[in-house]
Amino acid sequence: MSFAIRDATVEDLPAIDAIYAHEVLHGVATFDTEPRRPEESRAWFALLRERGLPLRVACDAAGEVIGYASLSPWSPRPAYSITAETSIYIAADRRGGGIGRALLEDLIARAEERPLELLLARIESGGAASIHLHIAAGFRPVGTLHGVGRKFGRLLDVEILERRLPRSS
Repeated sequence: MSFAIRDATVEDLPAIDAIYAHEVLHGVATFDTEPRRPEESRAWFALLRERGLPLRVACDAAGEVIGYASLSPWSPRPAYSITAETSIYIAADRRGGGIGRALLEDLIARAEERPLELLLARIESGGAASIHLHIAAGFRPVGTLHGVGRKFGRLLDVEILERRLPRSS
């Protein structure tokens, strides 16, 4: 599968929202239960821009957005400014082709260009592929939050993984 990774633009938001909405409505990679409204997406996009955090998209040969990845603030408290959370979503019909791996590697490279020291990932405990993807990229499991969310009538656990960036000690 041929694809390219680039910075997202505001014009990409409808495609990003469609990928995310599918997971909101059918999966547990996000604990959101309602798809984002366009104004929420624009606010999220503006926040990432304001904070200098990347939002990257993978596009197929025709230019269609088939996945995206972002770094988001872990917390609004100033002491946490050295920490960001990863998010990666791939269109349901494009999974398994290496897009997630490429986006995560790209995200890590972008993180290393910023004044960040730690990346965190919160992954629903049943998300074995996502957990393995992060471990292969140098993340390590640091704990499980038990029963922290309920979606589709199920109580869900979340695995927390972290990856120190090179400048950290």
